[in-house]
Amino acid sequence: MLLRDLIRLSLGSLVDQRMRSFLTVLGIAVGIASVVLLTSIGEGVRRFMLSEFTQFGTNLVSINPGRTTTVGVSGAIINNIRPLSIADEEALRRIAGVIDTIAVVQGNAPVEWEKRSRHTTILGVGPTAAAVFKIDVARGRFLPVDDQRAPRAYVALGSTVATELFRETSPLGKIVRIGGERYRVIGIMESKGQMLGFDLDDAVYIPTVRAMSLFNLDSLMEIDLLYQAGLESRTVADQARRLLSARHGAEDFTITTQEEMLDVLGSVLNIITLSVGGLGAISLLVGGVGILTIMTIAVTERTPEVGLLRAIGAGRGQILLLFIGEAVVLAAIGGLCGLVIGAGGAWLLGALVPSLPTHTPWLFALYAELLAAAIGLLAGVLPARHAAGLDPIEALRAE
Repeated sequence: MLLRDLIRLSLGSLVDQRMRSFLTVLGIAVGIASVVLLTSIGEGVRRFMLSEFTQFGTNLVSINPGRTTTVGVSGAIINNIRPLSIADEEALRRIAGVIDTIAVVQGNAPVEWEKRSRHTTILGVGPTAAAVFKIDVARGRFLPVDDQRAPRAYVALGSTVATELFRETSPLGKIVRIGGERYRVIGIMESKGQMLGFDLDDAVYIPTVRAMSLFNLDSLMEIDLLYQAGLESRTVADQARRLLSARHGAEDFTITTQEEMLDVLGSVLNIITLSVGGLGAISLLVGGVGILTIMTIAVTERTPEVGLLRAIGAGRGQILLLFIGEAVVLAAIGGLCGLVIGAGGAWLLGALVPSLPTHTPWLFALYAELLAAAIGLLAGVLPARHAAGLDPIEALRAE
């Protein structure tokens, strides 16, 4: 039997049994579409989370008070022997390769102007915070360079706070009360959006020492180091660790590099992506069982045809290729349909729900398509071997 005859017989059988072929293709298509759609959502969430973490740049090192085994975050409980101080920040700024440092304190307090009041986040930072955090000033200016131990009572407002308190009035030069203390507004920040649920626009920025006094703190909550591009974060972190250990007499602080946070986050999100892809693969497995069932039925129905082919000289290998070819073609067609449906569904979902990020990982889609073909091959092997092993006389007698 020639190859073209095998192809013609395979395609002819699929066309003759349209409904059976359609149902088989549908089973595989649903599985592939599930894999592509779920991995698109997982990959979209992964990229969104990474972009949220890197919007402040990747060359940052954070230092938090207290020796912990977990990642320190702004607002950590201060329970170390010696607190982080402004003097520590000034010493860290002199490390080779460090461009800027920020001493950070965070809390919540009401911000009042005339009869309006808004309870919001108060960030105590230094004059370099806007540059380090990549927050632009829309109007006015950011906190000026002052004596860090006795800074003037200036405040820069986030865009949301400025809009809610002043509406159409220009806030620049106005006096607001923060926790009962008077501050002069000197700047309005551009909209930055949210970072992992923290609204950067619904915040105000005041000098660090004044924030420590406002919240009655004797330690900074965090010191951030911005280092030169090209330097290894581990090198900067080691220098900071040696310097602070010498100043404090012990390593009573936690240093976290941006790379460490991104590595941990990336690993977690990759597991999530693989997990949701595995859920879709279950549907794909169900489609494979469907192919196995339908091909087994096909062998039973076409027993006389197999006997005739064997009687006119078709070898066992050719019968095997005939049935395996049908299974692979069904799986491949189903895979392509599922790929189109899954990618189209991911695009449509992203268009209808912009807050839900989606991104189709084409490598995963290729793996899913190859897996569909492999499932078709495996599901077709047993029925094909059974067909190839039929005795020609017995097969013809089944007519």
